[in-house]
Amino acid sequence: MYFFQAVSTLTANPFILWAYWLVDFMIAAGFIFLVTQGRGAAKSQGLIASLMALTLLVFIPKIFAMPVLLAEDITRLFRHFPPRGIWVSELAVFIAAIPFFSLMYGMTGGRHRYKVHRVTLKFPDLPEAFDGFTITQLSDIHAGSFSSRKGVEKGIAMVNRQQSDMILFTGDLVNNKATEMDPWKDTFAQLQARHGKYSVLGNHDYGDYTHWESEAAKAENLVNLKGVHKEIGFKLLLNDAVEISKDGQAIKLIGVENWGKGGFHKYGSLTKATANVADDDFKILMSHDPSHWEAKTLEHEKHINLALAGHTHGMQFGIELFGFQWSPVKYVYPQWAGLYERNGKYLYVNRGFGFLGFKGRLGIWPEITVITLKHDHAAATVGKTNPPLNKSRNISKTIASPAY
Repeated sequence: MYFFQAVSTLTANPFILWAYWLVDFMIAAGFIFLVTQGRGAAKSQGLIASLMALTLLVFIPKIFAMPVLLAEDITRLFRHFPPRGIWVSELAVFIAAIPFFSLMYGMTGGRHRYKVHRVTLKFPDLPEAFDGFTITQLSDIHAGSFSSRKGVEKGIAMVNRQQSDMILFTGDLVNNKATEMDPWKDTFAQLQARHGKYSVLGNHDYGDYTHWESEAAKAENLVNLKGVHKEIGFKLLLNDAVEISKDGQAIKLIGVENWGKGGFHKYGSLTKATANVADDDFKILMSHDPSHWEAKTLEHEKHINLALAGHTHGMQFGIELFGFQWSPVKYVYPQWAGLYERNGKYLYVNRGFGFLGFKGRLGIWPEITVITLKHDHAAATVGKTNPPLNKSRNISKTIASPAY
């Protein structure tokens, strides 16, 4: 109603005024449908995404414009409430247009504006054969949210251009169901890496967030999803570890099932996954939820050199400029994007390849991570490790692709 005053001040066109209320009515009707029919209703996931996008487009701009209208109303109190000023209403609409078109870009170009984040890490205990070994990390594909084949294929091509030794995927291949990958299997099967492709499950991969006709149907979906990983060339690690060999030396790659703090399921077991891993092995861990790092990995009896996670998406919204990094998700997850270190143990949180809910990204762009491992000869000699980060921050070099 408040922003409507500005619109009605600028125009008396009945079509525009009726359209203004029609959009609000459609949003309300959509939410009523979801409440009465339930999230498990057919196509409800698409409806949720559309409603979220429409709600953001309608209400966020109004919030930005509200201070302008409120300031004018304060002055109108002392002027016996004259009609609202045209120039003030124009200013309010102009201000509202900035977040509106920003969100529009996020839902069109932003969701496939892939960025390559490069990180080089030195370890004194890295086998020398792995000096210069490169890892491309992907996370949170969420295939059920995709609609642009051209946009997705652009991201896959960028991954392959990195020519990394190994590709690691840290979970959430789908939103809910294995069938979401049916249109995309051939696309993701094109990913190539000399030393293989490995993956773990994320919280969305278990089908916990949708309605199933029976527990058997849910279990069958998980079996099918595990099969999809194999079909696209990924070896799925389920609380397990594998040896990666190179020139007569080896490192251990560990993968745990999803483990998250709070209400998230705790399927993962780091103890089980490392049962056959030696204490002195160089270890890389894939664990979807970054909260697992503080809760389990740091205190674990076996030293995990590097952990890779995703899950947060960086909330798909935030600011990353000139070293400054902010997103609302930081108030939920202390480790939410980029590189973190504690006592010589590293965590990298990928911002995600896809998107969920809000069908776009703004400020926190979809990410392809390239990590280069280096043997630190000097540190190995004097017993030093990478210098600790004074605070949690992203120190990666970023390369942006053209917006699609």
